Amino acid sequence: MAQPGGEHAPLTDKLGVEIDPELLSLALTHRSYAYEHGHLPHNERLEFLGDSVLGQAVTVLLYTRHPELDEGALAKRRASVVSTVALAEVARGIDLGAHLRLGRGEDQTGGRDKDSILADTMEAVIGATYLSAGPDAATELVHRLVEPLLADPDRYGAAVDPKTSLQELAARRGFSPPVYSVEATGPDHDRVFTATVVVGEVSGTGTGTSKKHSEMAAALQLWRELSAQD
Repeated sequence: MAQPGGEHAPLTDKLGVEIDPELLSLALTHRSYAYEHGHLPHNERLEFLGDSVLGQAVTVLLYTRHPELDEGALAKRRASVVSTVALAEVARGIDLGAHLRLGRGEDQTGGRDKDSILADTMEAVIGATYLSAGPDAATELVHRLVEPLLADPDRYGAAVDPKTSLQELAARRGFSPPVYSVEATGPDHDRVFTATVVVGEVSGTGTGTSKKHSEMAAALQLWRELSAQD
């Protein structure tokens, strides 16, 4: 088990659960790092497991907490919590990016703050928790991580469809519709998209592995900023 003072002690403290150090290291290993170091194992299998654990934990929590909601409403809330954008925000809240094992190229192009990498790694950490500490500990971890999201109903729509939420917010404030611009960098097989969205005199930015994802990340970032001004 992870010991106090270990390499990732600050992260395990924030997670509030002891994870086998080898499993945690694996969960934090992106494929770019693995390929640069002789094709080491990487975190994608743990990500696959963690995605399932996350989905079940959130589904059961919503089902038992909200007997008044129908299937459609439950599905919408679940989607908002397990989305790439939402998981990336959870990951930033525990400073997961600082602990990632990335290849040099990925690190230099901002990989520690990419929504897709953060979200995938968050799922891998959940998978590592399941294998190391058991299903109950993994479920408790998921509940702790997503509780802030579930406590803010306004986030449901924004996390699922941030572009529409931003457009509606802009209209309520009397602004023109949001204007987006997107730039792409990197080789064809590993493109990184950076979107900028402007509403009035305020702008937001976001990155992603596709034009759509980068625009969604930018829209949510600006939606949060404008919402905080209320």
